[in-house]
Amino acid sequence: MAEASRTFHATLFSLPTFSPRLHFKLSYSHSHPSLHLKRARSVQRSISETKTMSSNTTLPWGCDIDSLENAEALQKWLSDSGLPPQKVGINKVEMGKRGLVALKKINRGENLLFVPPSLLITSDSDWSSPEAGHVLKQHNVADLPLLATYLISEANLQKSSRWSNYISFLPRQPYSLLYWTRSELDRYLKASQIRLRAIERIADITGTFDDLRRRIFSKHPHLFPKEVFNLVTFRWSFGILLSRLIYLSSMDGKVALVPWADMLNHSCEVETYLNYDKSSQAVVFTTDRAYQPGEQVFISYGKKSNAELLLSYGFVPKEGTNLNDSVELPLSLRISDKCYKQKLKALKKHGLSASQCYPIQISGWPLELMAYAYLTVSPPSMSKQFEEMAAMASNESIIRKDLRYPEIEEKALQFILDNCESSISKYSKFLKESGSMDLDITSQKQQNRGVFLKQLAVDICTSEQKILYRAQYGIRSEYDKDS
Repeated sequence: MAEASRTFHATLFSLPTFSPRLHFKLSYSHSHPSLHLKRARSVQRSISETKTMSSNTTLPWGCDIDSLENAEALQKWLSDSGLPPQKVGINKVEMGKRGLVALKKINRGENLLFVPPSLLITSDSDWSSPEAGHVLKQHNVADLPLLATYLISEANLQKSSRWSNYISFLPRQPYSLLYWTRSELDRYLKASQIRLRAIERIADITGTFDDLRRRIFSKHPHLFPKEVFNLVTFRWSFGILLSRLIYLSSMDGKVALVPWADMLNHSCEVETYLNYDKSSQAVVFTTDRAYQPGEQVFISYGKKSNAELLLSYGFVPKEGTNLNDSVELPLSLRISDKCYKQKLKALKKHGLSASQCYPIQISGWPLELMAYAYLTVSPPSMSKQFEEMAAMASNESIIRKDLRYPEIEEKALQFILDNCESSISKYSKFLKESGSMDLDITSQKQQNRGVFLKQLAVDICTSEQKILYRAQYGIRSEYDKDS
């Protein structure tokens, strides 16, 4: 499960400015076109290879996700490498996962960890194989794929790498959606839009690997043998980065793996995050609550929905604890609309398509969703307004933020209501099919993988369905106000 302060949205998410994590496009290099251009040829391969990558695929490095076998060696190495004495230690926490717990009383407002820069893994880190690093940098490989390749290279060296104690403590197979097979995604997440985002992310990673293999790996097989640098290891390294990489805004925006700090788990009830402290010249975080000895210490991974947390970190927060939760509502123009082509043209002008997804949050829905609904239900007589509706739907409009069309508002709300109902029915169908399974899981090892993944799916579908029910209530309230 998740063990870091990481905000990573590949091509799929936006990065809050406060967030300790980051937001990259999975492009091959700084000058190379975005992976969006390569996705079409990569999707089919990612689908077929996902099917063949069984949940039992074992890497020659790392450990089980709940293992403390290498904890003592990790802590000794960290201490020998400059990590100061700590008030927290590694232990098993809820559901058998690992986390950092208080070794003594910790007060609110204390600075903790103090991980020195020498323990950070960044794009500037020295390679144990300098020639391999030189080749990648010659090709201007971007930070994320560079770090992914670096991690595989160092992991393959095992004890010969200075990072061996850290890598041996990394999970071989977290429950990030990157590690779900295509059949698992289709079976358990068919009701949620996060399924498509997971497939897109896998396709992006596959496209990045294919590009590196074609341009670099195949031309330097002595440096990048296919037995080591392959899609299985690449997905592992990307999974580690996307769930553990930290954005250090105070360190000139560097991104880094931060051993020890990345053992901190997320809580929706705290707002503190990791960053580089210039005065102490170390990565720290400031507690925003007190902890008693034995209590797990938390940070925030950022203001993320349950689906985003499941996608990158493989967990869903306890029901009702995530005030930032949201669900993506799919909307589409009606092909039968006489103005379909005209409306589609307006949408494309502003970077949108005939089908769009908008987030509905616990607190409401965005103005862009309402603008899209207005455009969809607007009659031919309103064709002069199509352009401003499309601009508003894309958030490009800088005027008329209170855009409203009273004459079609009821139809627009009904359109949203109908789409909510359609999504709710999908969730209801899945939850009904899953209703007979035991949902009271206390230990991951006591359940087989299928049951555990079903539990995650039930949790995410339940939370998303409840948001849609709340949206329905809000829409009906709008009706009541107008009647």
